[in-house]
Amino acid sequence: MKAFPDMTERRARVAIVGGGCAGVTAAFELTRPEQQGRFDVTVYQLGWRLGGKGASGRGPSARIEEHGLHLWMGFYENAFRVMRECYELLGRDRDRCPIATWTDAFVPDPFTGIADWSPSGRWLPWRVDLPPFEGMPGDPGNVNPRWTVGDYLARSIALVRTVLTAARAETPGAQSAPPGSQAELLEGMFRFIKLGALAGYTAALEALQLMELALAGARRVPDNTLLRFHDAVAAALRAQFERFIESDDEMRRLWEIADLVLAVVRGSVRFGLLFDPRGFDAIDDYDCRDWLRMNGASERSVNSAFVRALYDLAFAYEGGDTARPRVAAGQAVRGALRAFFTYRGSFFFKMRAGMGDVVFAPFYEALKVRGVRFEFFHRLEGLRVGDVGALAPGEPPHIAALDFDVQAKVRGGVYDPLTDVHGLPCWPSEPDWSQLEDGERLRDEGRRFESHWDTRRVDTRTLEVGRDFDFVVLAVGVGAVRGLTKELAETSPRWREMLDNIPSVPTQAAQVWLSADMRQLGWEDAPINLSGFVEPFDTWADMTHLASLERWSTTTPRAIAYFCNVLRDAPEDAQRDPAYPDARREEVRQNAIRFLDRDVVHLWPKATSAPGTFRWELLLDASGAAPRTGQARFDTQYWTANVNPTDRYALSLPGTLRHRISPLDPLFDNLTIAGDWTDSGFNEGCVEAAVMSGRLASHALSGLPALEDIVGYDHP
Repeated sequence: MKAFPDMTERRARVAIVGGGCAGVTAAFELTRPEQQGRFDVTVYQLGWRLGGKGASGRGPSARIEEHGLHLWMGFYENAFRVMRECYELLGRDRDRCPIATWTDAFVPDPFTGIADWSPSGRWLPWRVDLPPFEGMPGDPGNVNPRWTVGDYLARSIALVRTVLTAARAETPGAQSAPPGSQAELLEGMFRFIKLGALAGYTAALEALQLMELALAGARRVPDNTLLRFHDAVAAALRAQFERFIESDDEMRRLWEIADLVLAVVRGSVRFGLLFDPRGFDAIDDYDCRDWLRMNGASERSVNSAFVRALYDLAFAYEGGDTARPRVAAGQAVRGALRAFFTYRGSFFFKMRAGMGDVVFAPFYEALKVRGVRFEFFHRLEGLRVGDVGALAPGEPPHIAALDFDVQAKVRGGVYDPLTDVHGLPCWPSEPDWSQLEDGERLRDEGRRFESHWDTRRVDTRTLEVGRDFDFVVLAVGVGAVRGLTKELAETSPRWREMLDNIPSVPTQAAQVWLSADMRQLGWEDAPINLSGFVEPFDTWADMTHLASLERWSTTTPRAIAYFCNVLRDAPEDAQRDPAYPDARREEVRQNAIRFLDRDVVHLWPKATSAPGTFRWELLLDASGAAPRTGQARFDTQYWTANVNPTDRYALSLPGTLRHRISPLDPLFDNLTIAGDWTDSGFNEGCVEAAVMSGRLASHALSGLPALEDIVGYDHP
């Protein structure tokens, strides 16, 4: 990407539109000291707060109100790296701020689970305390090894061997010395093929060790031999486990994991992934479940809690319909392998406050220190392309103007967005009306600055290239891209192709604050993060630790629970109705009430007063109003339907990922893009993907960071 226009005498002006993870990351990278002040950055933001899908606010009693459930994973190397640098830059005083360092902000949380439906006819949560791996995410010098497909598969087989050995402690496992040559390796494999299931459990473990060695040095074994050997090992293990599957839930679960890993190995060999330069990307046209089936996984394993959780955590349901699970096989396998084999410190990390408090308030303060300007209450209406007819042959088009609606004018010109809670800078759940011109009137009119359906404005503003900006980073949510970039689609067939192949879905979330602790509700284990449960809320996290950083005037919550799930999409004509967002929010309310009455008893057996009746008196009211009774008490809690275009979740459907555009693609001379909907090297909706994309956007404009410093980015 070349400068437009020539900027030898001044700093390049960068307009970043959107203040989610990708946008603030791009701003952070462009204003590093290494950039030597080359860029003058302004962030233009809808409404009064940063965060995008990760925005949170403080409501009644300063309770934390999130767009959904946000957990950081231990393989988020890029996200943790920039977050750690952000806290270091701020240098907060621990005596004055309860979250002064990144270790104050993020707490290791290895205890996780999946909701497993047992053949005995009941829900049995499968809980596991995942061991810590050496180091912490974002440690200086951390570089994830650029593992080949064979390396990942070898680690997977090693995991299977470990869990199967642990499951049968009385069986010593393979004790023979590993083969030292190709001839010895092949001899051992052919011996097992000949013996097959007759070899028994101990020999099967030895065979897994041989498979691990064969995959780690895959060129030593012909594919046809590796496939024959794989099938013999799978048959032997299946014979060992079949007699336990119906009666022993623990053995059934272990076999399901083994069966899935063996299917991934078989498919990788059959599809030639070990030597295909595309790696797992080569199977992204297949749905993950379908691909596992065609490579030998049983229906039981394909529909197991582990696979359901894989889909649930990625909201991987076409059209938001839970009867239509679909996710690109390559990205699903890559994501699972990255999650389980490259995490450091802990599998999950929980934030000690809301994501707005822990992530976006520090980013805002750090970027202000670096001179970044923020223009809140700016709703982008469109990007205009310069005169294509004036271009020289081969010269890419450029962005000539950005059109904004100004939602409100700020008294004094600079909006101060943060509020103090126990010394912690936080975003409020509504704007500070006193800072706005005619703020009382705007409040009384019920202005919804973050709503796509509230198009009211107090002014318009057009930014022109050369006068107001030189470069643009488009970092808005995926659902908004189509409506904002019609001129780009008319100019670039590649852009139009991307727009036609960026599926997204709305999501839903609910939070409850309770007067009883989890043990009193019947949950006997430690605080957990659990997925794979029933609809309409298949994912739950115990977030009780947040209570100490809220500000309840009377009874402090004994338990806090967050729930989230995909939300079924609606026809486009229904979405044009101004009443649409309120109707969807009421739908989520009804979903939550039904879920608490009917389903949560499987997790909290003491939470009901009678079958199908939740103990509504457990819910704490932060408003201080007259007490409500029965289901009406739920109205004092928090829930949201994330139906705004900017809030929709980008899907990784089969056959769509090849159409994504990278921030590095020079389709327009002075434009790059950023978001978890771009081709970032990890093409699934999450914080890490967004941060990787933001770093790539910075590289597109400045050459920094170097691509090899973007951990996990391994595209050619």
